[in-house]
Amino acid sequence: HLHLWNIAARLTLNAPAKFGKFIAKTLTFLNNGGTHIEWQNAYFKGKTSQEIYTDWREDYPKLAAEFARADPQRRVRWGGPDMSVFACLIARQMEHWAHGQAIFDLYGQERTDTQRLKNIAHLGVTTYSWSFKVHGLLVPTPKPYIALTSPSGALWTWNEAQPDNAIIGTATQFCQVVTQTRNIADTTSIEMYGETALAWMQCAQCFAGGAETPPPPGTRTRALIKA
Repeated sequence: HLHLWNIAARLTLNAPAKFGKFIAKTLTFLNNGGTHIEWQNAYFKGKTSQEIYTDWREDYPKLAAEFARADPQRRVRWGGPDMSVFACLIARQMEHWAHGQAIFDLYGQERTDTQRLKNIAHLGVTTYSWSFKVHGLLVPTPKPYIALTSPSGALWTWNEAQPDNAIIGTATQFCQVVTQTRNIADTTSIEMYGETALAWMQCAQCFAGGAETPPPPGTRTRALIKA
């Protein structure tokens, strides 16, 4: 999945017309009832999982270098709204971080995050309106105040301070919610003040594509592996 959408990122950066064909085929497949996994299997037909993994490992540093050379403010297409090159690269970071969370959960391990997590937290904040729109909901205003404790202990804030409309907690758990790797009910640090904040955390989706729902409560927590 990660390698497929890295391929898509290279197309939107270097070959927009080819990306247009790729995303059209992808959406047609999904809209006709196909799943993401089925589409990935069809795209990589004939390749083993190990071959795809090797390709991904060899390719993503090259992709990062290509994005580093591009104008960060240039607009590129994606599965949802157009975005800047800078935002597109952050989206790739976000998706790798989110899918990586499943591995940590499976092995019952706590991930050690760094200050680079701010990119993902910022993406989560800036996709506030998208989270409601993709679910066919009206976008409540004003946006909640966000105050997150970073991995280093520093405080990251967004939007105007509002005591009755705010989300306060750790950056790690906020990012888990907006990437839908955790249900808000399974967090221990996130405090929500006001109906708008609660409504957002129940439908938050910082990634493109169709509407997705968070995992049911209790299904995406660390599962300790027993020998």
